[in-house]
Amino acid sequence: MDETKQAVTVDREIDLKGEVCPYTFVKSKLALEEMLAGQVLRIIVDHVPATRNVPRSMENEGNEVIGISQINNSDWQILVRKRE
Repeated sequence: MDETKQAVTVDREIDLKGEVCPYTFVKSKLALEEMLAGQVLRIIVDHVPATRNVPRSMENEGNEVIGISQINNSDWQILVRKRE
């Protein structure tokens, strides 16, 4: 049971369906740059490699990946908390 999902407030959401790597990471990074430390970004993707590449790249940038989950037959959400 993942209790974190219930406690997380999403501050911003970006829909990157139709985008492929590395654009999924680049656009996610740009969105995070406009946010404050501690805020949560919800990233929606439909490119399965992005479910591995975006979280790995976000962590390499020093951010916290809260969760990755499939939300329907074709789409996934990635929750990232911005760190400073």
